[in-house]
Amino acid sequence: MNSWKFIVLIILSTALMGSAFSVIKMGDIYASPLMFAAIRFILAGLLLAFIVGIIRMPHPKHLREWFAIAVIGLFQTTGVFGAIFLSLRTITAGESSILIFVNPILVVLFSAFIGIKYRWLQWIGVIVGFIGVVILIGFHPYYQVGVWIALSGAAFWAITTLLVKRVSSFINIWVLTAYQMLIGGILLLFISEIFGHPHVVFNVSFVLIVLWLAIMSSIVQFGIWFYLIQKNDPGKVSSFLFLAPLFGVLSGLILLREPVTLEIIIGGIFILAGIFLVNRPESRRTILGKTEVKAEMETEGNP
Repeated sequence: MNSWKFIVLIILSTALMGSAFSVIKMGDIYASPLMFAAIRFILAGLLLAFIVGIIRMPHPKHLREWFAIAVIGLFQTTGVFGAIFLSLRTITAGESSILIFVNPILVVLFSAFIGIKYRWLQWIGVIVGFIGVVILIGFHPYYQVGVWIALSGAAFWAITTLLVKRVSSFINIWVLTAYQMLIGGILLLFISEIFGHPHVVFNVSFVLIVLWLAIMSSIVQFGIWFYLIQKNDPGKVSSFLFLAPLFGVLSGLILLREPVTLEIIIGGIFILAGIFLVNRPESRRTILGKTEVKAEMETEGNP
């Protein structure tokens, strides 16, 4: 892929990803958080399900595959985005975006428990990232409930990442995305009706916000990201994930005039550095070296 095209698409995708936090906060005045999230993802899920149906992408044929999609919808859409929408009631869009994007760091921790090995540079990234979280919280154990809600969302996202890796080999990723959003959105609606105090004010501003989140920040953003991963090295693409919380802070400053404190700056720098180190792909030289060693070991083992 052309370098300029890659840069433009990376910036566009991560800008849509990060700025969504500020757009959500702008819509908070019109609807309760879980109802707001439910409307966004039911609409996005229906639109994308219509698209994958029209172009006849392969749909699951077995009940276990639909069950896997439902579980991912529970963790990704209901868990992650329910946490995002709720956290924005008590913390800024910049803080929420930084904390939610701790998820690549948590992926390393969770993966280690199931036997996946990581490079020492990635473990340094985990340590650096958690130092950033401590700085961002400000050493206050009861800082704000939104902080802990956002961190729970990051944990849900990390779990989802591991689940998607297991099912993406036998479920079309676009079909998975469409139906997990739809199922997760329906679950959010159910939870909102049972446990929350649902309310929504439909006006032009709210409709425009929902359409932006459903189309630009969901379908378009996912589409660009998946396209980049398909056409490039996934490790290289993922290493730019640190740009998303940066855009989260910038959009909060520009759209909402949120204050950028010293804690956010320093903590954010540590977290962004940790995300970069965790996602940094191995150099070509290292990969070739490992291949040569493996080949030598196989040769020595042959009679």
